[in-house]
Amino acid sequence: MRPEGDAPIGPRLEEIERATNALAHRIIKTPVVSLSSDRVSAALPEGATVTMKLELFQQVGSFKARGALLSVDRLEVTERKSGVVAVSAGNHALAVSWAAAKEGVSTKVVMPKTADPIRVQGCEALGAKVVLVEDIHTAFVEMDRIKEHEGRVAIHPFEGEMMTLGAATCGLEFILQAPDLDAIVVPVGGGGLLSGIASAVKQVSPDCTVYGVEPVGAAVLARSLEAGKPTTLDHVNTIADSLGSPVSLPYSFSVAQANVDEMVRVDDNEMLTSMVLLYDALKLASEPACAAATAAVCGPLRSRLAGQRVGLVACGSNIAEQRMADLIVEGRSIFAARKS
Repeated sequence: MRPEGDAPIGPRLEEIERATNALAHRIIKTPVVSLSSDRVSAALPEGATVTMKLELFQQVGSFKARGALLSVDRLEVTERKSGVVAVSAGNHALAVSWAAAKEGVSTKVVMPKTADPIRVQGCEALGAKVVLVEDIHTAFVEMDRIKEHEGRVAIHPFEGEMMTLGAATCGLEFILQAPDLDAIVVPVGGGGLLSGIASAVKQVSPDCTVYGVEPVGAAVLARSLEAGKPTTLDHVNTIADSLGSPVSLPYSFSVAQANVDEMVRVDDNEMLTSMVLLYDALKLASEPACAAATAAVCGPLRSRLAGQRVGLVACGSNIAEQRMADLIVEGRSIFAARKS
């Protein structure tokens, strides 16, 4: 965590405010909702006031639209002619496809074969050329190959100033919508969302504790922070494919290292039961990654957040109907097994 009075590592508040103004009327200022319903309150920390930012209502269904649009905005004329390339299990691919289409820029996205078909179809509907590869590791290699051979500009899913800055606009919105938060809980893939939100929150409300949440089977940022440097996972194993980055990278790592207070891990079952909770209480069709923050608040952070004012980010909703139904059934079976 950055010592009080030091210059911020990451986007400065004035940069975040300028980016917010640049995105105005092109993205959605997503609402916040108090989780005060009796249908959900029993699962939350005792005496806590919990507020959720519904970023899953964002353009193309996730926070990624912010950084993708800022990235396309900064392209030079020659770069716009060459086009862009991105790698993603879905949300970032959709966001880049959408942002590039808005500006008439050619897009190629590399996705693992396991990507949700609704995400692949969504990219194609936006005019992007989709390249399917074996896994996420291969996808990054293919993105680099396309960049080299076709001259396209690579828009990384989480690493870089524009992706962190885009996420920071979400963080600034949230802390202004809910200014008295004691803690904020954010899902983590590679660290772009967390680094951006944390950098904004710490400049506006430095006493607010920032928690990052990773799947047990994809905890690359937590491992990196423990090691004091970016690291790589040999294997990723989680149902939350949007949080399945195998690598931590220097810029997002350094911003997170300076601004994040603590990392926590949740397992797949905790995300599944939180998906059920969000569906039953709010009728939100959340993907597993979207339920990660709720899983942390209702699980490993539950006792520690008792009596506090807590914010959590619902980050995305790009999930096929049948997969959503299957995961809800699986989550309900976990609930039933716990009660028996």
